[in-house]
Amino acid sequence: MTATLKDTTAIVGIGQTPFARQLPESEKTLACRAVLAALDDAGIHPSEVDAFASYTMEETDEVELAKAIGAGDVTFFSRVGYGGGGSCATVAHLAAAITTGQATVGVAWRSRKRGSGPRPWSNVRAQLPTPGQWTRPYGLLRPADEIAMLTRRYLHEYGATRDHLFNVALACRNRANQNPAAVMYERPLTRSMYMSSRWISEPLCLYDNCLETDGALACVVVSAERARDCRRAPVYVHSAAQGLPAQHHGMVNYWTDDPLSGPSWTAARQLWKHADFGPGDVHVAQIYDAFTALVPLSLEGYGFCGRGEGAAFTEGGALELGGRLPVNTGGGGLSEAYVHGFNLINEGVRQLRGTSTAQVSGAATCLVTAGEGVPTSALLLRS
Repeated sequence: MTATLKDTTAIVGIGQTPFARQLPESEKTLACRAVLAALDDAGIHPSEVDAFASYTMEETDEVELAKAIGAGDVTFFSRVGYGGGGSCATVAHLAAAITTGQATVGVAWRSRKRGSGPRPWSNVRAQLPTPGQWTRPYGLLRPADEIAMLTRRYLHEYGATRDHLFNVALACRNRANQNPAAVMYERPLTRSMYMSSRWISEPLCLYDNCLETDGALACVVVSAERARDCRRAPVYVHSAAQGLPAQHHGMVNYWTDDPLSGPSWTAARQLWKHADFGPGDVHVAQIYDAFTALVPLSLEGYGFCGRGEGAAFTEGGALELGGRLPVNTGGGGLSEAYVHGFNLINEGVRQLRGTSTAQVSGAATCLVTAGEGVPTSALLLRS
């Protein structure tokens, strides 16, 4: 029998700092606060932590974090690349380490001062990475420019419109309006606001782009056996996957025959292969939304609809509470906070605990995805 990660581990603690355009604390301080909050939520002492996982873009390293929180001997640590594509993989790495006996208590985290900090692409003195040499000289300077090109192709090939992108932005904003922790709490979005807003990179307008925020989040992963004795009801890691498709070129997917079949398609095949249920059994989804166009692309990649049908899927309030697939119930990167997608993990846990500010009635299964357009990862969580 092939060994899998199916339900062998669970998330038992989540924590986060406030989110804001600017926070005074350092990224290290924010990281420590989020991790300690997650451990307190789980009822686990920091000295029991023996595993860490975060992003290659994380500025706070394991050594400093372990010392600051008072962790014991650490026997596993990992970093995942590709920015927002790494969020779910941090949990997957901890789940694998715990299942194989390399660790017992794992902490995944992301701390980021994107609102008050520099933009990664603003350093003009650094040598361009190889992919950037094929995009930057031609005006694709930011992720928004690269995703705008993919979006334009999607609109052209499948007849999608800006109204479909608005459906995504509105669903996320409506949920943020219910979430006191969200940056866009009590700040409604209307169609007229959306349609009249300034371009960031046409056809992506202001509200098609994620927020710029400071903040940190963390979660605690332990074995399913230990989870039964923790302070909170366990949320099981039912399936996990990463995806890097053949001949991939970040964001623009230049070298593939079909640029619109991105990393989500590769991750999805692995994710569902090891799951006991399919897309039709998912009660709520937290879909990575650095840009609105990534949501219809991900709906297709993860099998909620057919190729080219992601835009139409958003019609009729399908993404809202009570719709076919409620998404990003905390507000997501578009309206809660943008911390490389980690807030989607914590919101997935809240949904399955029954404690979300926009609770889906009876939610027992949740899909969480990382960044589409870059090498990605995904989780299926269940209560």
